[in-house]
Amino acid sequence: MLNFYKLIEIIVSVESLIISTMIPVYIPLQIIDKSRNGIDIPITWQITTVILLTLIFNRRVVYNAFTIYIIIGLFLYPVFDQGGSLGYLLTPNFGYLLGTYPLIKIIDKLNKKSKITIANVLFNGFIGISAMHLTGIFYNFIQITYYQNLNIFFYNLGKYTLGKIGYHLIMLVPIIFLIKPINYFKLNKWWFIKLNLS
Repeated sequence: MLNFYKLIEIIVSVESLIISTMIPVYIPLQIIDKSRNGIDIPITWQITTVILLTLIFNRRVVYNAFTIYIIIGLFLYPVFDQGGSLGYLLTPNFGYLLGTYPLIKIIDKLNKKSKITIANVLFNGFIGISAMHLTGIFYNFIQITYYQNLNIFFYNLGKYTLGKIGYHLIMLVPIIFLIKPINYFKLNKWWFIKLNLS
């Protein structure tokens, strides 16, 4: 049975995932060109949020939250980046969603270390994001065996992996700035819970 604090962590994680999926990454560049307000990057804050939630809580909480998020997107409300419903299973995007599970597992290895460092976050983040993309590629490969069209596979490979993996790796940078608060929170988390219980 889930205890009260784990339930709260799961609810907070699900809400964070839904909100972060709906917020596009936007970089203001008014210095370069006054006529443009900025650049829209073709990703959302979802991967950054998943990594942060895994660092703050643990793998089990984020697995449960992400599974609830997928169930909501497939059966209740289109919360995914490009829609939702059961038809989303036929899109290449769903493979990358499934790739979030290995990403969570790899990032969770940092929770076993006494202190999270920039090098650890960059290394595990790179490995985790690569695993996520490999899962998406494998899912796309399974789809093209059904459609029997290799051109679709190469198109999806270019659009969803080669076109986005660089952006996903860049999204590790905001996490670097949050390493110190995360380490502080992890050290003081159990003290705060014990204080509330007494």
